[in-house]
Amino acid sequence: MSEIEYIKNVFRSGFELDDIEWSSWDEPGRAGVEHHVLWAPDAESGEQSVGLLLRFPPTAHGDFHEHLGYELMLVLDGRLDHSDGTSYVKGDLVVEGPGTRHQMSSAVGCTVLAIRTRPAEARVPQGPIRPVGAAAA
Repeated sequence: MSEIEYIKNVFRSGFELDDIEWSSWDEPGRAGVEHHVLWAPDAESGEQSVGLLLRFPPTAHGDFHEHLGYELMLVLDGRLDHSDGTSYVKGDLVVEGPGTRHQMSSAVGCTVLAIRTRPAEARVPQGPIRPVGAAAA
């Protein structure tokens, strides 16, 4: 039988979700992002997808990267800022396809459910992107 993880009322503020274990996501290009792994890739079984809860304190950001598969992001709380200048708020669902490149940040803080069907790879932006922590125009 598979394991079941149950998180009651995931739409609480991410900073009130203290009944789950958060880990710092320490990786080049990232600052301040915390994550809780729901499931992770497993080379032995061939699983490439990953499910995460992400918590961005104000001004936290991920790295600039390219998706090798699909990514689904559901904003559970706060505001998620995309490097293309778009901002997403609680209840917004974002699906980005393979080849999508971006950097996510949050000027005010947010909590996000993120599901990737395949890994992402760090990239260098080829043009200007929204500065981390900047509000939408």
